[in-house]
Order: sequence, then C-alpha cells, then structure tokens
Amino acid sequence: MDHIRRGHCFCGAIEAEVSGEPFWICYDHDDDCRRAIGGPLTIWIGFRPAQVKLTRGEPKTFSRTQGVVRCFCGECGTSIGYRDEGLPNELYLSIGFMDAPETFSPVAHAYWELRLPFIAIEDSLPRIDTYSRPRDPDFGNPKDR
Repeated sequence: MDHIRRGHCFCGAIEAEVSGEPFWICYDHDDDCRRAIGGPLTIWIGFRPAQVKLTRGEPKTFSRTQGVVRCFCGECGTSIGYRDEGLPNELYLSIGFMDAPETFSPVAHAYWELRLPFIAIEDSLPRIDTYSRPRDPDFGNPKDR
C-alpha cells in the first residue's frame, strides 16, 4: 500500500492527497520561482501527476514563463505547485503546501548561481547552475530571459 501524504493551503480551501514517494526534491534559487513564491528560495517536491489527487477546491492557474503553469489558492494565495511542458510527466508541489514538510529532504540545489548573495547554506548537496532535471531546451531557460 502506498504511503499517503497530504497538503493544504493556508486557508484550507485547497487540499490534496499524494500517494507514494517523490522522485525528486530540490532547492530552487531561480528568480522566476522566487517571485512566484514570494520568498528568497523554495523547495520543490517532484511527483508524477497520477500520484496527486485534489480532495478539496480547485486551484487557480497562471503562466508567465513559456511552458510553465503555476497553481495557487485563489483565496489565500498559497503556492501549490507547477507543471512544466519541458518536463513531461512531472508535477512539482511547493514544500509550503505540504503537511509534514520536515519529511522532504532536498537532494540538490538548482540555479545555484542565481541565489541571493546573503543566502548561506552550509550543506554538501550538489550545486547545479541550471534546471536540475533534463528539460526540453525549446522552452528556454530562466537565465536567458
């Protein structure tokens, strides 16, 4: 039986259940995500879309970056996650949306060179200067925008 994890937004209007384990967990330092999240960095938790089931509410969506559709709560603004056409069959949930966020340990840093200069992280995780997953180059790269 798959492990069931849950997530919800700040106001509780959006809830989800996630079955099984994530395939990828990564710090993200890029400026697009920083602006979308409203924080200096985030941690994205990668699941297959079939693992995620909305159990309450319907998120709003927004796209500013080619191929990337972000979803969030239309009531309280909590970032829920994003889909990227350049990363087929991958869905990323924001660590802030998930219950028990301490159970999701990142395995790398993406867009390390775009990190804010006052962010000091003392770990031995790999530092990647681009996407941390193989992505279709036709969709561009945040560094190039």
